[in-house]
Amino acid sequence: MSYGLKRSGSVRALILAAALCTLSVPAGAQQTATPDYTVLANPFVGVDDGGNTVPGAGIPFGFISLSPDTANGDTNGYDSKSAILGFSFTHVTGTGGTSKYGNFRVTPTSGELGVNHLVFARHDEMASPGYYAVTLANDPSKAVRVELTASRLVGFQRVTFPKGAPGQFVLDATSVIGLRGSGQRTTAAQVEVVDDHTLSGWASFEGGWNPAPYKLYFYAVFDRPAVKYGAWRARQGEAQIQTGTGRLDGGNQTKSAANRQGLMIEYDTEQEFSNRLGGFMTFDTTNSSVVQMKLAVSFISVEKAKANLAAELPGWDFDAQHERARDLWNGALSKIEVEGGDDTQKRNFYSGLYRSHTMPHDLSGENVWWNSNEPHYEDFYTLWDTFRTLHPLMTIIQPQRQRDMIRSLIDTYAHTGWLPDSRIAGANGMTQGGSNGDVLIADAVVKNLGGFDVKQAYAALLKNGEVESDKPFLQGRVLKDYLSLGYVSMSQTRSASRTLEYAYNDFAIASVAAHLGDKAVQARYLKRAEAWKKLWDDDLGCIRPRYANGRWLENFTCTYDYPDKSGPWWEAPFYEGNSLQYSTYVPHDVDGLMAKTGGREGFVRWLDRLFDEGYYLQGNEPDILAPWLYIHAGRPDRTAERVRRILTMHYKPTRNGLPGNDDAGTMSSWYVWASLGLYPNAGQPFYYIGSPVFRKTTIHLDGGKTFQIVAPNTSETNLYVTGARLNGKMIDRAWLTHAELIRGGTLELDMAAQPNGWATQFTKP
Repeated sequence: MSYGLKRSGSVRALILAAALCTLSVPAGAQQTATPDYTVLANPFVGVDDGGNTVPGAGIPFGFISLSPDTANGDTNGYDSKSAILGFSFTHVTGTGGTSKYGNFRVTPTSGELGVNHLVFARHDEMASPGYYAVTLANDPSKAVRVELTASRLVGFQRVTFPKGAPGQFVLDATSVIGLRGSGQRTTAAQVEVVDDHTLSGWASFEGGWNPAPYKLYFYAVFDRPAVKYGAWRARQGEAQIQTGTGRLDGGNQTKSAANRQGLMIEYDTEQEFSNRLGGFMTFDTTNSSVVQMKLAVSFISVEKAKANLAAELPGWDFDAQHERARDLWNGALSKIEVEGGDDTQKRNFYSGLYRSHTMPHDLSGENVWWNSNEPHYEDFYTLWDTFRTLHPLMTIIQPQRQRDMIRSLIDTYAHTGWLPDSRIAGANGMTQGGSNGDVLIADAVVKNLGGFDVKQAYAALLKNGEVESDKPFLQGRVLKDYLSLGYVSMSQTRSASRTLEYAYNDFAIASVAAHLGDKAVQARYLKRAEAWKKLWDDDLGCIRPRYANGRWLENFTCTYDYPDKSGPWWEAPFYEGNSLQYSTYVPHDVDGLMAKTGGREGFVRWLDRLFDEGYYLQGNEPDILAPWLYIHAGRPDRTAERVRRILTMHYKPTRNGLPGNDDAGTMSSWYVWASLGLYPNAGQPFYYIGSPVFRKTTIHLDGGKTFQIVAPNTSETNLYVTGARLNGKMIDRAWLTHAELIRGGTLELDMAAQPNGWATQFTKP
């Protein structure tokens, strides 16, 4: 049975076919149409089975993420099977742990007003970048079609009700994505019914992935007057509704005292977190069944939310705003054009590129936490994930965004005293391992990104490396053992994984010191970057935790994360992984790692064990660099085999098509890099050359330049590079420098079904 309006499958197939054609124009042919890349990007990819992506409407890096919340949603608030509760305006995407946001849920309903047990079956659900639509109906006679689009700070709903029955909008000002024991809670809220087409208010929250409180304001308007309106509160199934009287008289604008003041309810849930509070608007659908709503948010005030609405969405043309959102997404997706490859590869690629533009959120102009004119981004959730793939991708295709994000992080250091490793809703979140903002800064410095204060960034890095953290769960490092022993001992949680990350963080600091000519600091931090060797067990061939007295952790094997798993995972010596996975994480000293594992041939066997015995885990970050390390041993053929298998096995254009949490675009940007045939070693100015799945890729760079990767014979069987030319000059190395890429040009790759010895002699970048 069909409920409401939808785009038919045949029409969508024709549009997709047209898009695929325009993205695969033969050389020399004239392209007559501008490709619509949004047809290839599917917001539903990864919403289920732990991917935790958000399917709703937003724009690149916009704070508004207007998306459905479901009865059994995860950190994204969503799953594909359970009933829809409504549509909240703020979400995080791809994250694990506990969630944040899910604010100001709005549920459109038909018929009698109710504020409890609002759960609805879904029908005809569809989404594309910047747009989401679904029909809500437990009863076909009460089917409600909901369409969503958004700007940076404003969400826009167009709702089509059944004609005749009252159309209701129920706004829950206290809604959150609440998960597990440390889920979010609303602590206070206020709703004001300003008039017969306007609601405003605020709510404050605590708990979630970082427990720090935040307060968010809203201002909501409807495109016509309601026939009934008011505010409500509910507790444990009991609801109280306070109703406004009738409508405002047309030209006279005569108002009762209550209408002049607005209807307001305020409450405090300090003792009773089950309380809920909201507002509602009821509309007559006799003559028109369509009602539109816009809701703007602000961290500063209701007045600022109202100003955001006026600045970003002054009119009522839903289709025009949808078009603007789509244009913004096409602008982002067109940064990389691909030709060749099959339908699945293109869908995977552009869906991944789409998800790479969702977080962190641009909250410039909304910095309520301190006075600053710097760009302001929140929801770095977390750098432990995103520094590896996402931020290096932004450095190439969105360099100004990357500069602004770095400036925001440095500004956070200037006003809070620490460079955060993660941050959300105005406060730092869990530091999962090292101070990996160090790597993000170093990556920008060694690639000469520019546009930020390097000396101030250097001061932030040195604080990470020299000063014991006052709150190590949230910022900085635990340094006492690390500085005295040369490693983090078992007296600290996550001791082994912290040691590995601290070692690379120190290499990053040394790189920035070298850039600034600080040779003494450079030398000292390069020495500290050898800390990983203090935990290397030559007999086991992996990293092994040690006690402060130097004794090895007993009863240990390389494939156990911790023999005793009775405690919380964050208290284990290895965070979210085992020793074999983490032992691959020596990005700055792969030569040293090869020496520890028996030279080039021994290193290849050691890596093979990781993959062949099933220990490599694509769904988490600690070892996602590992497939590319074969190149250091002169075996780019093994990299090609491993990476192609990962791309095929672990990524699909489906709702469960990701290998694990997308982690704010980290896993998606891994796919983007790998399918291009390039991969960054974050914090260092070079890229590995892998096995491109597309015959031709064009990367659009600053200043109108392009970098092309041309591999005309690549295929499922022709996965090995047998020859390479950079701007016409033969190269026998499986890497490019950042300078070579960013100046523009062409990398031509000969592909074959068997390796031929290309790039078998690794030369260090």
